[in-house]
Amino acid sequence: ILLGLLESAEVDGLDPDRYQVRKLAAALRAAWGGDRRAAERAERMLSEAFVDYARDLRRAPDTGMIYVDRQLAPTPWPARQLLDKAAAAPSLERFIDGLGWMNPAYGPLRRALVSRAYGNDDQRRILALNLERARALPAGFSRFVLVNAAAQRLYVYENGEVVDSMRVVVGKPKHATPMMSAFIRGAALNPYWNVPPDLAAERIAPNVLKQGVGYLKGLGYQVLSDWGDNPSVIDPATVDWQAVADGRVEVRVRQLPGPHNALGVIKFVFPNAQGIFLHDTPDRQLLTEASRLYSGGCIRLEDAGRLGRRLFGRDLKKVGDDPEQMVAIPALVPLYVTYLTAVPNGNSIAYFDDVYGRDAARLAQLGGERLTGGSSSPAQAR
Repeated sequence: ILLGLLESAEVDGLDPDRYQVRKLAAALRAAWGGDRRAAERAERMLSEAFVDYARDLRRAPDTGMIYVDRQLAPTPWPARQLLDKAAAAPSLERFIDGLGWMNPAYGPLRRALVSRAYGNDDQRRILALNLERARALPAGFSRFVLVNAAAQRLYVYENGEVVDSMRVVVGKPKHATPMMSAFIRGAALNPYWNVPPDLAAERIAPNVLKQGVGYLKGLGYQVLSDWGDNPSVIDPATVDWQAVADGRVEVRVRQLPGPHNALGVIKFVFPNAQGIFLHDTPDRQLLTEASRLYSGGCIRLEDAGRLGRRLFGRDLKKVGDDPEQMVAIPALVPLYVTYLTAVPNGNSIAYFDDVYGRDAARLAQLGGERLTGGSSSPAQAR
C-alpha cells in the first residue's frame, strides 16, 4: 500500500523520485526471499520513506487560507510521533491507505484522482484543486469545527468523525466568506452588531434615505461618534446619508440586542481582522434555501444553541439584558473555514458550484481552462 502511495505521489504535487521508489521495490523483493537482514533493511527504508512522504503532505501549499492563529497552520509531525500514531492505529494498513495523518477528506479525494473516478476533465482538475485545499485542514484526532462555504454547511469533528452538522448562510459572491482558521475563544450573549462601513453604505443608508431616520430606531440601530471603545451616541439626523450611500463618508452604526439584531442571541468569538463571526440569526427563512449566499461574509447558523451546547458542554443563556455578556470556552476549539467544491460523499464525490470563482481563478493561474461542468448542487447568487 505504501509503495503504491509513493509511486503515485505526483497526485499530491510531490516527486515520487524523492522517495526512491525503485530502490524500495527492489528492497521489498529481496526481503521476500526470507533473508533477515534484507527484511530489516526493507523495513527501515519503508519507515524512512513513510516519514518523508507523510511530513511532506503536512506542508500545505498556499491556497489562500488565512491563519489567524498560527498554531493552526499545518506543520510536519516529528518522525517519532508519526510512527507512534501509525503503530497505535487499529489497523496499520487502513491508517496508511486512508492517510490517517491527514484530514478525513484527503484520502477519498486522492483515491478518486488515482483511480480516475471522475466523469470528465473538469472534475479531474476540480479534484486536484480540492486536494490542495484539504492539505490545509487538520487531521482527525482532535475536536474541530469546519465550515465549507461552497456547500454552505458546518461540521463538528471529533476523533475523525462528524458528530454534528448544520446548514449555514455564508457571504454573497460580492462579500465572499474568506478561507481562514482560528481558535473559537468564547461566546458573546445578547451581542451588539457593529455594522461594517461597506454594509452601512450598501444596506442601511439607502433605507434611511427612503424611510427617514425612523428606520434606524425601528430596527434598533444607533449612530456612534467613532470606532473607539467609548463612543457617544449621535443624532442620525446630523449624518449626510447620501454621502454614506455614495461611499464618500464612513459612519459607525451599531445595532442593539433585540429581536431584530442581525447576530441573534449568540455570537461565537474568534477575533480576526476580517471581522468574521459565527452567529445566530433572526432570519430563519434564509436557512431553508437551497443556496444560502446572503451574508456580508459572516456565517449564520441554523442552530447556534446546539453548537453552543456541543462546544461549551451546556446551554448558553444570558443573565438579564446587559449586552455583550462574554462566556469563556472551557477549551479552545479550532475553527476552519474552507472552500471545498468536491467532497467525499459515501463511496462517491459530490461536486458544488464554484460560487466564489476560486476554482476558475486558480485554474487560470495554473494555465487551466475555464470550468464548464461537474456541478451537482445549485448555488446561485442573490
